[in-house]
Amino acid sequence: MRFTDQVVVISGGTGGIGTAIARRLLDEGSHAVVVTGRDERRGTAAAGALGAGAHFRPQDVTDEKGWSVLLAEVVERFGRLDVLVNNAGTATDGTPQDIGSISLQSWHRLFATNLDGVLLGCRAAIEVMAAAGGGSIVNVSSTAALMSTPRFVAYGAAKAAVTQLTKSVAVHCARLGNEVRCNSVHPSLIGTDLGDDILRMFDDDVERARSTYLARVPMGALGTPTDVAAAVAYLASTDAAYVTGAQLVVGGGLGV
Repeated sequence: MRFTDQVVVISGGTGGIGTAIARRLLDEGSHAVVVTGRDERRGTAAAGALGAGAHFRPQDVTDEKGWSVLLAEVVERFGRLDVLVNNAGTATDGTPQDIGSISLQSWHRLFATNLDGVLLGCRAAIEVMAAAGGGSIVNVSSTAALMSTPRFVAYGAAKAAVTQLTKSVAVHCARLGNEVRCNSVHPSLIGTDLGDDILRMFDDDVERARSTYLARVPMGALGTPTDVAAAVAYLASTDAAYVTGAQLVVGGGLGV
């Protein structure tokens, strides 16, 4: 039980990968797992399905003040923050993302959620965790950070920036000696609604797009949310006590 009595916050935790991470950390003993998201109905349902120890709080990860309010509430109610998983993200805003067509507005929208939200989460969590003796931050990036993404340039660029940000946060905290670790997980396409959104950027026929994609994956299968949850659990736990600034690829051989 690697997370016995620990307190966890997972942004974008109301479905798919986020819910799988919440389930894994609850199963490993977490005292409280707070999942956040914009959709209050969906979030309430997710927390209810997760059961005892799960809580939902509405959040827009691009709201700077909102991060401080959220973490202050978590500390006030549960006493501390041990783990933050920056999982909130989106692959598309419904507009073209190739370099010849993407608008600056679309670029800014996708960077706001996929990168700015991670920056704000890291900054707020470091302050809270350092004051309590340490903690672990896990940023969910993507294999898109590790290869060219001509069909979705904003998403790929933002996820690459998350990778670099993670390294910088890790070294910053290590040099301060505040016992806060920061690592990133890099899933390839996962069988979730977000995964289907990405496939539609290649082909309106999702099944055909999936088959084409799988031909590029050395292991020949899509990853599952539980695969990503297992990687997050390792990095967040004391099993990874000497691991910081690392990139753990969960891609079936893609992106390595």
